[in-house]
Amino acid sequence: MFELQQSPEEQAQRPLAPVIALPTRQSDRQREQKRWYLPVRAKFALAIGFSAAWMLLSAFIAQSWADSLAAYVSAPVAWIIIGGIALIPGFMNAFLMISLALDNRPGRAPLPQYPGLTILVAAYNEETTIVGTLESIALQQYPGPLEVIVVNDGSKDRTAELVRERLPDYPWLRLLDLQQNVGKANALNVALKQVSHTLTATVDADSWLFEGALTAIVERYFHDPANTRAVAGAVLVRNSRASWITRAQEWDYFQGIASIKRVQSLYQGTMVAQGAFSLYDTALLKKIGGWPDCVGEDIVLSWSILKLGHRIGHCEDALLFTNAPTTLGQFSRQRQRWSRGMIEAFKQHPDILWKPMLPTTFVYWNLLFPFLDFIFTAVFIPGIVLALFGHYWIVGPITLALIPMAMGMNFFMYRTGQKLFAERGLKVRFNPSGFFIYTLFYSLIMQPVSLAGYVSELLNLRKTWGTK
Repeated sequence: MFELQQSPEEQAQRPLAPVIALPTRQSDRQREQKRWYLPVRAKFALAIGFSAAWMLLSAFIAQSWADSLAAYVSAPVAWIIIGGIALIPGFMNAFLMISLALDNRPGRAPLPQYPGLTILVAAYNEETTIVGTLESIALQQYPGPLEVIVVNDGSKDRTAELVRERLPDYPWLRLLDLQQNVGKANALNVALKQVSHTLTATVDADSWLFEGALTAIVERYFHDPANTRAVAGAVLVRNSRASWITRAQEWDYFQGIASIKRVQSLYQGTMVAQGAFSLYDTALLKKIGGWPDCVGEDIVLSWSILKLGHRIGHCEDALLFTNAPTTLGQFSRQRQRWSRGMIEAFKQHPDILWKPMLPTTFVYWNLLFPFLDFIFTAVFIPGIVLALFGHYWIVGPITLALIPMAMGMNFFMYRTGQKLFAERGLKVRFNPSGFFIYTLFYSLIMQPVSLAGYVSELLNLRKTWGTK
């Protein structure tokens, strides 16, 4: 989807800035005095009110649908089905749209000095990509002390050898060569013990950091509210031309995932600082014991941070391009892992539901996802099949009206992202087939797969990494 206007070798080299001391975090009161804006809680109340009104209007319009469906099932069951298919998703989409329209976050500015930064790269059999990842870090020219620790997690290929060959060229590079595979979380924790800088970032070993990503994410960290202890970067698909599923994922990362993270950040708590590219306070990481040993280690870690009352931000212009799953099987395993990670987070942090903070809203929303995915899989997909044979009990004219609504929502998210990425020197690649698959068929794959992930974790079935 995105094409660089410059090749990596032509990216501008930034001069190094002097490093004196850790920058001072501005308080919320200082920020408000400098720039007036609608308070976050007022934006939240406005978005909730608009979404609730939209859901009530939708329920009024759906009354005839409920009456016809009640002829085959009871009225309560009919409304449960309609709620799962249309009303709750409509509420969430309306909330997302109005929140994006209200999001006018303060801009970033250069810091007087930049703190020390350590990047952790856990690598397992990444001989085809690790060199490019290191090159993208070298091109960053981060204006502060930098160290990069690559943890070779028992790779059976030439990953460690290739990193070792680059040690003389990159004075900031270190290699930890583990002889046995211990898993991503444990590999990161081994490296965390050797981190000495105040900030720690994670970067996947098959990714490319876009120009200025490290500077941007650090600046966002210090310009966000004072209780921020982590910032999630913006992850985009690098290999979008590889297959039909990567073309669809390109739109998912660009629109769906990015928009959700931006809205969650607006309301004081991005729910997941993804392992592919995120920034953390080192002291807090060590205090909570680093990454838990589970398939959704980044989700569980993020909830640990939120539960302590800290905030996770999102830097929408700190860009990292990563390789997405190229086959349906790889994609299914990845999304099942993500779903299992959410259930793991609930298992380990159930008390976060009682935490009196805005992000708790999105925790409750996560509780709804298994229900929504079940209704979609068990009711809506069979309803499509029935409609093909002329039985419009579940899928009919009213549900078809959701298609242009979905198109409109996607266009709104597209325009929001397009403006941002144009400022970063990127242009949107013409990808109509990916957009068509993403809009009309993506959920037919993703939601049943996610449902399988929930069930697998609830039944404590054997866990496998699959793919990232």
